[in-house]
Amino acid sequence: MIRVERAAEARRTRESWSAFELSHAQEELPTAVELPEHPGLWQVAGGEISPYLGEGLEVAYPHATPDELYAAAARAWPAWREADPEVRVRLCLEVCDLIHARAARFVPATMHTAGQSAGMAAAGSGTNALDRGLEAVAAAWEAMRRVTPSATWTGRFGKHDVSLAKRYRIVPRGVAVVVTCASFPAWNAYPAILANLATGNPVIVKPHPTAVLPMAMAVAACREVLSAAGFDPGLVTLAVDSAERPIAKELIKHPACRIVDFTGSAAFGSWVEANAFPAVAYTETSGLNSVVIDTFDEQVLRALAGSLCLFSAQMCTSPQNLFVPRRVFADFADGLAGAVRQISTVPRRAAAMLAAIQSDSTLSLVSRMRSAGSVVLDALPYEHPEFPGARTCGPLLVATEDRAVYGEERFGPIAFLVPVDDRDEGLARAASDASTHGAITAFCYSTDEGFVARAEDAFAWAGAALTSNVTGPMPLNFSAAYSDYHVSGLNPAGNASLTDDSFVAGRFRITQSRRPA
Repeated sequence: MIRVERAAEARRTRESWSAFELSHAQEELPTAVELPEHPGLWQVAGGEISPYLGEGLEVAYPHATPDELYAAAARAWPAWREADPEVRVRLCLEVCDLIHARAARFVPATMHTAGQSAGMAAAGSGTNALDRGLEAVAAAWEAMRRVTPSATWTGRFGKHDVSLAKRYRIVPRGVAVVVTCASFPAWNAYPAILANLATGNPVIVKPHPTAVLPMAMAVAACREVLSAAGFDPGLVTLAVDSAERPIAKELIKHPACRIVDFTGSAAFGSWVEANAFPAVAYTETSGLNSVVIDTFDEQVLRALAGSLCLFSAQMCTSPQNLFVPRRVFADFADGLAGAVRQISTVPRRAAAMLAAIQSDSTLSLVSRMRSAGSVVLDALPYEHPEFPGARTCGPLLVATEDRAVYGEERFGPIAFLVPVDDRDEGLARAASDASTHGAITAFCYSTDEGFVARAEDAFAWAGAALTSNVTGPMPLNFSAAYSDYHVSGLNPAGNASLTDDSFVAGRFRITQSRRPA
């Protein structure tokens, strides 16, 4: 358990640490997934079309009904919930190790479903996602370890002492449904899957119908480890559906559902939060991530351009609204457009940064947003040097003061430059949007320490993580496992945080028994 103790120490100190070595090795795109004994009839998931190749993956998966999946979980659960927490935690570590050992297989699976670049698939959806998973395991281990298993209690009643022997049990809540998103599934799925397993709960993984393969591979790794240890692989199953016949609501409303982990749109996240009961819901959705500009230079422009280009802004931490004082608006807009072009018009640089567009619907949204204001920089495709047929798109920069345009999330490579009278108006608007509509991240650039301090206060109360005056090689979107909290639970962007104690503590309860000592 040395590694989980080291992860717990990193959580306490918030220092930089990783349990997994980064490798950029890459194998061929997997064409099949091994899921022996999995319930359901096998058939190809028609929604998986590679953003790089424009072709269907043609991978077959088991298509099981919700009742079949819950029945498998019910059969597998008793031995798992009665297992010693240390056994469960050790097996979670083995799952992480097996996924890491197969990292070269996961890279193309992530690329050709989510649309990420090879580098991001290896790091953000590889080592960093695994570290987030290990972080959740460490949090669960610490929470369970705080529960004293037994105690002798003595109290005075009149002239007599009464002594009781008390036993305290960790009781898992029940079957968990983990619903993952299309563009960045592993980063949220690994913490949810592993937190549930560590605390003794079976898991049904429901991937987005366009990005099944990497989640199916993760489920396969879980089942392989559990089977080798003598547990029923029905503890972790895969729920495959389609856009035409979605089953997420059926899974969540099933009478046996006790936990829901959801990553995706704000609209469906709101439905989950309102309808999951009696299940406990952990959500991470979307919001209006803003940038407040006071002062800027070339380094600031390059940093912002990199963040707008990173994975074509298909990340929940990507900035969307940039509030810029009118006195510098023209210079800022021209400078930012130029900095973006330095990335988006150089094919190899664009391939590494922009990668591919996960869904056709994103391109449709980009097209509609061209008429939403004054176009500062048009969104143009680039020719990928390795995949000529890749679905690509550079950032669209639009100047607008129309709140109906920038007042909701526009997912993908779309950013709005909003002129404001001064920096204080920009800060007030950005913080208000975060509080009202949700935000995960926020950014501020100013040489005035007093203004930066005010921004820290404003976004803290709005529940958004603030990054101020960061430039250089680290992407602004980067969130470090063990150190950075991801989502606060204080605004509509989600009610759960990776990874605080509340992310794991509600996945089990404590019961007790007592008898005369």
